[in-house]
Amino acid sequence: MEYNDFYSRYFPFWNDLSEEDKAMLCDNTFTTHFENKQTVHNNLECTGLYIVKSGRLRLYILSEEGREITLYRLSPGEMCMLAASCVIQSITFDVYLDAELPSECYMINASAFGEVTERNPTMKIFALEKTVERFSDVMWVMQQALFVSLDKRLAIFLLDEISSSGDSRITMTQEQIARHLGTAREVITRMLKHMAADSVLEISRGAITIIDKNKLRSIAY
Repeated sequence: MEYNDFYSRYFPFWNDLSEEDKAMLCDNTFTTHFENKQTVHNNLECTGLYIVKSGRLRLYILSEEGREITLYRLSPGEMCMLAASCVIQSITFDVYLDAELPSECYMINASAFGEVTERNPTMKIFALEKTVERFSDVMWVMQQALFVSLDKRLAIFLLDEISSSGDSRITMTQEQIARHLGTAREVITRMLKHMAADSVLEISRGAITIIDKNKLRSIAY
């Protein structure tokens, strides 16, 4: 079975499944590629469960006015359960999934995953545990959006970006930052200009360079 090693690495319940169920999952698993900014999931159809092999995906919600807010991002080795509403029936809100970078993903067909899950309690528990883990990330974002001022949220976002990349230069437009934080580009532009005037950062076309991390931390915390 072509994907046997993949399942052994990512699914701790793999050896508990019957050979028939293993074969069904392997036969319904595919490797797919997404270009930068390509839509992976948009709620019009439920294709299945995605696990990032390389690149990065972004999961977000969308308001009626078209404003986005990022719930979390997926790096290599991470899986997206919240987009699999046809597998986890208790997920009743709409989420969207895009590729932030050119990405290669494993995709497990929704109907096959759901059928095998129904026959295997260990697999169902695993799926629910992964869902609960991600809900904690979502609750953190909602808490930030409701109770933390936008200047602090922006500072936290910038600190997280330079921490994850190890680079003080953030290659991201102000429009992209606004979409992550669920606000308007004009608001982000105004805040970044204030930070630049305070010598916290420098703004260039399509990028931001942090020049004083301590000042940025003082805004965040």
